[in-house]
This record gives sequence, C-alpha cells and structure tokens, in this order.
Amino acid sequence: MSIHIVALGNEGDAFHQDSRPSGLIRAYLGRSPLVSGDESSLLLSASGAAARPVFTEYQASAFGNVKLVVHDCPVWDIFDSDWYTSRNLIGGADIIVIKYNVNDKFSFHEVKDNYIPVIKRALNSVPVIIAAVGTRQNEELPCTCPLCTSDRGSCVSTTEGIQLAKELGATYLELHSLDDFYIGKYFGGVLEYFMIQALNQKTSEKMKRRKMSNSFHGIRPPQLEQPEKMPVLKAEASHYNADLNNLLFCCQCVDVVFYSPDLKEVAEAHKIVLCAVSHVFMLLFSVKSPADIQDSSIIQTTQDLFTINRDPAFPGASQESLGNPPLRVIVKDAFFCSCLSDILRFIYSGAFQWEELEDDIRKKLKDSGDVSNVIEKVKCILKTPGKFNCLRNCKTYQARKPLWFYNTSLKFFLNKPMLADVVFEIQGTTVPAHRAILVARCEVMAAMFNGNYMEAKSVLIPVYGVSKETFLSFLEYLYTDSCCPAGIFQAMCLLICAEMYQVSRLQHICELFIITQLQSMPSRELASMNLDIVDLLKKAKFHHSDCLSTWLLHFIATNYLIFSQKPEFQDLSGHTLGWWRRCGLGPAPGSWR
Repeated sequence: MSIHIVALGNEGDAFHQDSRPSGLIRAYLGRSPLVSGDESSLLLSASGAAARPVFTEYQASAFGNVKLVVHDCPVWDIFDSDWYTSRNLIGGADIIVIKYNVNDKFSFHEVKDNYIPVIKRALNSVPVIIAAVGTRQNEELPCTCPLCTSDRGSCVSTTEGIQLAKELGATYLELHSLDDFYIGKYFGGVLEYFMIQALNQKTSEKMKRRKMSNSFHGIRPPQLEQPEKMPVLKAEASHYNADLNNLLFCCQCVDVVFYSPDLKEVAEAHKIVLCAVSHVFMLLFSVKSPADIQDSSIIQTTQDLFTINRDPAFPGASQESLGNPPLRVIVKDAFFCSCLSDILRFIYSGAFQWEELEDDIRKKLKDSGDVSNVIEKVKCILKTPGKFNCLRNCKTYQARKPLWFYNTSLKFFLNKPMLADVVFEIQGTTVPAHRAILVARCEVMAAMFNGNYMEAKSVLIPVYGVSKETFLSFLEYLYTDSCCPAGIFQAMCLLICAEMYQVSRLQHICELFIITQLQSMPSRELASMNLDIVDLLKKAKFHHSDCLSTWLLHFIATNYLIFSQKPEFQDLSGHTLGWWRRCGLGPAPGSWR
C-alpha cells in the first residue's frame, strides 16, 4: 500500500533563492521518526527525475511498510508546461501541500489567481494543506487606511492565507522557520494525521473490492445456523357453523319465506341450507320426489306441516322482486310456527344443541305437552330415512355427531344443478353453485354478489387464473369446511386461489398439508423427486404466505446438502438469500463446514 503526496509552490524567499531543492518536504522526510531513510537517499537518480521534468520525486517508507511517494513542483512556471502529467498527478494524490513564502507576495498572487482555479478542477476530495513559510519582514500591523499602501506589497498577511484556505477547504499552517519544532511537530503532525486517514480509507475500499470480487465467483452457501426445531404452524379454528348462522341473521340471498296460518310473515331462510339437513325440505322444494323417499313418515310430516302458496294475489306479492321472488311456504301448525325462528337458528347453528332448543321453546310455550309435540316434529324433520327405528334415538345420534357430516350435508349439492342460482365458467366448462353458501363462507364473494358489480346481476360468471380442479377444491372447502389436495402442487394452487378470495383458514390448511407432506418424505425421496422447493418458496412469499415461506427457509437450511445439488438452488438471487437472514437464520461462519 502506498501514499501519494503532491507538493506545489516554493517556500524560499524571493530575494534569497538559490539552486537548492525545496526545503519543507525534504526536511520533513529526513527528520520525521515515522519515515525511514536519510536525506541523501530520498532524491531519485537523474534518469528517474528526467522522466518527469516538472516534478522532483522523493520516495521513502512510512509507518514501517507503507510506501511514501512525494512529487514536488517548486517552480510554478514549469507546472503549466506539462499540464497533462500535472493533472494526472494531482488527480491521483492522497494529500496536496501548497506552500509559499510570506515575504513573496508576487508568487502568492500567482498561485491564487492562476493555479488555484486549475487545482480546484483537478481535486478529488483529498485533504489540502496550505503552509505559509517564513517570518514577515515587517511585523508591525499594516495600516488599514484605504489610501495607504504601506506594507501591502512586501508580505502576505495571515488574513489572505486563511481566505485562500477557505476557498479550497484546506488546513492553514504558518511555519515561522524550518526547524524541528515547526517541521516535526507542527507540519508533521497534521501531515501524518491525513496520512493515517488515507490509509484507513484505502483499507476500507480494499475490503469492499475484495467482497465484490468474491461475489462474482458464484453464490456461496449462506453461513446459517442449523435450526434447532422447525417452526410449528397452528391451524385456524373453524368458523363453519358461525358462518351459516350469520347467514340466517343477515338475510342475504333469501329464497324462501315462511308464513303463519293467518298469512303473516314469520321468518326467512335458504333452500340450500334446509335441504342439506332434511329430506322433508327436499321433498317440499322438489329436490326429491315422493318416489325417491322410501320412508312414509317423511312424506306425512311434509304434508302435515307445510304447504306452498303460489297465488299471484298473495298479500305483499306486488312488492316482491320480479326476477326470482322467494318461495312462499305456509306453516300449518300454529305452535310449530310460533317457535320457527328458534328452530331455524337451531338448524343453522349445526342442529345438535338440543338442550338450548328445548329451553327456547319452553319460554314460548307454557304447556309441557306442546313443548314435547314441537320437539317431536323437529326430530321428524331432521330424521334420516331408514336410519332410526324410533324417534328417541335421533337426539342421541345427532348429539354425538354434528349434522353437517351426514350424507345429506351440503356436499350433496356440490357441483350439482339442484337449487343452483349461479354458474361459474372455467376453462370452457361450467360449475353450478349456490350464492347463499358462497356469501356465507367467503367475504370477497359476499361483496361481489351484494355490491354494485356485474356479478351481482349475472348468472354466468367467468373465472380466470384458476384451473377447474383447483376451483372445485375451493368450492368443496366452502361447502364442507374440509379439503384434501391430491399433492403438494395442487395444495399450492389451492393456496393461491384461497389468497385470491381472502379465505385465510384454507390458506393455513394448505400450508399444513405441504409441510406435512415434506416432513414425511425421506431424504432419498427428496433428492430424487421432481419438486422445485425454491419455486414453492418464491410462490409462498409472493402470495403473502409468511408462515409457509419461513418454514420452507428452515427446511432448505436443514436439508442444505440435498438441495444444494439441484440447479434451481444455484439460481437463488442475493435478494432471496436475504430472506434467510431476515427470518432469524443469522450468519454463523463455519456452521456448514
């Protein structure tokens, strides 16, 4: 490593100049304890000096092993004769020293007017030292009168030197003589300070260049700590029953209205939910015919409790929507009708909270016989054909297993045209669905069907960016609150679809499925399988699946020796490698060795 110093100017007295080389720089190099070499060995041979006639060159060693190169230009007239060499030397300098004699004002003005502008253009943010050498011949204070010219042509004042230093952003020094004090301690202390600063800057730049050169030789494995334990993902709790229960209270997508025997409106409901829990409603809404029902008690219960009114002169018919008005159902039994709101709430909340239903009915019906009669009718409505020989077993069976897992659950209507009021067009095929279920289970679809959007008034809705198989799996989750992807790839596609429709719980289910599948694979299968783990990581990060992306980072770190041989791992960018460190897998040199 070397330090280049460029010295400009002549510190000798104009009236006593001789042929000796400049004394300031040479005196410092010969007397400083940090510089090795004596004065006789500093000046280069004549052949070396002839190569650059403008400058006199000195070389020495500073701080033990640092090469010190000084280019001294004592005569300003020569400086302009070889401007190309002079400009290159100034541009490559680490420190610049400008020196003049305080009694040579003509030389000072030549420096200030002719050469300082040239030096300022060639400077490259390097420190500059201005050394005013000598003792002024007239030590008295000069006259400040504007008409008086005494002492103005004889010496350079301190004010003028400081003003010149301000123009260059330089350090101003006054050296009254070239003795050991001014050379070694005063001038030498400032010069050595800037030399140390230059060495620190060069060391820092050298380290940066070394790091950059190493980065171009290919991406090296990140120095990461081995994760002690994979992060655990907890699935979000199900809110399936709550979603359907809220559907009853929000009264969206209502397609059936129940009336009392005196034609007063009692409650609103949804055919798809009622048919999913009872064959009585399937028979009532023509989803099944009497020939499909083998249990005669179901047919009898339907006839005894309900009747459909399609009379156009029905009270309030003119206020109904003209497009597809709700079906009007009259409840024949007065006691059953008075408790219908509680019965519907019981059905929408899962149809297994029998004790709460019985308490609600007792609050409205004082007679215990009437309460038992209504409870028995509810059991008849919720009875599964051929499942029970007696009605008393119905309560025990349904309390043990929620109704949504029966064979007559919502899955029966998945991708079926029965009661469907919307059709999705995907990849040239159609998938029927039911608005009520979509609105209850997906907030994005609720906004889409109830807002000022084209989908709110359209029956056929196109879907883009999703395959039919993935969308059917998405609908299966909405209808049944469960899904079972065929593999890791399909689970990632389903995760992307869930992120598109903002169904967070389905995202968590897909994340857990992917993690479970990867954890169960042995190392040999991981190495041979055609699965791009890096692509999974990028997709998880892009679709805001932070839990999965963090887990995959740990997984890749744990199985580094397996994945480092795959081509896709070699293509990881520096931005991707930064995720490792931001996710808590900090650098640990040697942990992979």
